[in-house]
Amino acid sequence: MATTDINTADTARDMQIIDGVVDVIASTAPEIRTGLPGRRVAAEDENPSGETQMAADVFADDLLCERIGALEGVGEYASEERPESVDVGTGRLSVAVDPLDGSSNLKPNNTMGTIFAVYEAPLPAHGRDLVAAGYVLYGPVMTMIVARNGTVDEYVIHDDASHELVREDVTLPDEGSVYGFGGRVPDWTDDFEAFAREVEQDPSRKLRYGGSMIGDVNQILTYGGIFAYPTLESAPEGKLRVQFEGYPIGYVIETAGGATSDGTKSLLDVDKDDLHARTPMYVGNTDLVAKLEAALD
Repeated sequence: MATTDINTADTARDMQIIDGVVDVIASTAPEIRTGLPGRRVAAEDENPSGETQMAADVFADDLLCERIGALEGVGEYASEERPESVDVGTGRLSVAVDPLDGSSNLKPNNTMGTIFAVYEAPLPAHGRDLVAAGYVLYGPVMTMIVARNGTVDEYVIHDDASHELVREDVTLPDEGSVYGFGGRVPDWTDDFEAFAREVEQDPSRKLRYGGSMIGDVNQILTYGGIFAYPTLESAPEGKLRVQFEGYPIGYVIETAGGATSDGTKSLLDVDKDDLHARTPMYVGNTDLVAKLEAALD
């Protein structure tokens, strides 16, 4: 199990706050999705990671900051779109979000999502400070994955902003059948490329890579297998942000019985003190992640 369980580490009040965060994410998601068609253009600014913001990124961030920040018990809010965290109250729980993961997919109309993480610590926090995490996937059906209190559940979010539990205690299938690897192949390290070619040779596995991290991870949660955005020759720290992507996805996958790694250790044990720090990311079935770490050793 990847987490500090709520029933041993937090009070009943904290559980109510976490439920409130989940409810706000679910109720805001339809509004974010409805607002996408008119916001498929670049905004005027870059985000703290140097990426061009889309108008939809800013729109989603503003909505979530206002609504999560209004929850009693939430002390800090941070997002991938803001340089620093925002003090929103006096509570001891902090919420970090990637408001619109995969927003570059707006132009070709591909999958994207919203990622959230709830920490029992000030931001930037550590992976072991997580008490809940999850994501909304804006696919043909709008779904939400929530990891809290030692289990992972899946919900369908309806257009009226209600959400319905459709799967309880979600776990990765034992036999992983998909894989997806990010980054330009010429930029892969030799060790990772050798591992990737070995995975590709298995006829039981299918390539599933859509350029939206959250969509690719959801494939792993559904079918099992391995997803990686690896160390690159041009980017030794990888591309994905620890606080907004690495920790929450690590929490979800490990709570669902899978494994995660930065190449040597669990994503939840990555130690970075910069709010926008990056990490290589490898997530999936335990045996595949173990083989990956052995290949990179």
